[in-house]
Amino acid sequence: MQFIDRAKISVKAGDGGKGKSAFRREKFIPKGGPSGGDGGRGADIVFVVDRNMNTLLDFRYHRKFKGKDGGNGDIKNMTGANAEPCFIKVPPGTLVKDAETGAVLADLTEVGQQAVIAKAGRGGRGNARFSNSANRAPTFAELGEPGESKELLLELKLLADVGLVGYPSVGKSSLITAVSAARPEVAAYHFTTLVPVLGVVQTDYEKNFVMADIPGLIEGAADGAGLGHDFLRHVERTRLILHLVDASGIEGRDPVEDYYRINAELKKYSEKIASRTQILVANKMDLPEAAENLPRLEALAEKEGIRIFAVSAAARQGLKELVDYVGETLEALKEEPQEKTEEVRVYDASFETAEEDAVTITRNDRADFIVSNKALEKLVAMTNFGNDEAVRRFQYIWRMKKIDALLKERGIKEGMTVHIGDMEFEYRE
Repeated sequence: MQFIDRAKISVKAGDGGKGKSAFRREKFIPKGGPSGGDGGRGADIVFVVDRNMNTLLDFRYHRKFKGKDGGNGDIKNMTGANAEPCFIKVPPGTLVKDAETGAVLADLTEVGQQAVIAKAGRGGRGNARFSNSANRAPTFAELGEPGESKELLLELKLLADVGLVGYPSVGKSSLITAVSAARPEVAAYHFTTLVPVLGVVQTDYEKNFVMADIPGLIEGAADGAGLGHDFLRHVERTRLILHLVDASGIEGRDPVEDYYRINAELKKYSEKIASRTQILVANKMDLPEAAENLPRLEALAEKEGIRIFAVSAAARQGLKELVDYVGETLEALKEEPQEKTEEVRVYDASFETAEEDAVTITRNDRADFIVSNKALEKLVAMTNFGNDEAVRRFQYIWRMKKIDALLKERGIKEGMTVHIGDMEFEYRE
């Protein structure tokens, strides 16, 4: 199966439904009041962790997701239907980032975990909601609020308890094959494993742990060389590192030097990863050359204060002791607390009660004026400019925010162009 661990997608939450402008027209009630209902809320974009997914392959073919819009309001104060959330299934270990800012929106690790990534727009209010003592028969209603749209980067980091690290061809694939049901491709050439492989290892005391055979590391990986960050990304989540070296050195490399070089790459990429508990595994002990290097490796382990196991994955020697010790060590290790991710912004129920954010006025390349203010931009999106009464309400709020005065301070003249959100208009005194 193909393994895809990064994807770029776009999401658009549903727009709110339109509010209705209507009046009661019933027998014996000649002057019925306004009775237009509110629009329904659109569909949120919600990411949910699915136990049946283990790659991001689906997002290679499906890159755009859009939530349904809310239902429109109707006569007799009938509210439009709210749209059901749009659920997007992802595998455990998925990191959701904003493609523009790089901000982490969600870190999804547990099966069933959910996160609202794009908030839907609320429904526009019907004309019945605007009736007051000064205006008993308003003829306007709001349009629905637009839902959020975002460009997202998805990254999958393997959720494994144990990560196998080491240079290519040191026997990582052979080891995971020997201790689990995983069957990665094994051959006598470098980079046989090009994608991470997970295997579940059963211990004697009726417990198990997940081991990841991760693509081989080379010098410069922390700077992106070779498989580089593709390798190191997956080491981040492992709780314990099995550091494999080829004790035989038959490929012309010194296993002691290999140990130090790989740890230098880990430290260069992340101090947090480099500080994780390591177990040194001297593999290929069935080869005669390995016996010559074993004393040096044992001295290394003593110097570094780590345990060493001499094994032969190919001959299935010394594996039971290694697996038992790994299981015991994992039991003793405490779970690291997950880093907090940024909370997804939630819109207030109404722009008129939302916290006031500063109004900023800038100029574009054409010397047009651009008015930036979240409440005003939302007001523009929800105003029906085809209705005179709705336009008068917009102009009233415009004056209340003293936008004219701010524009004059910036030197606006009659006939110049002003932009607010998606609206563009010509300035008139």
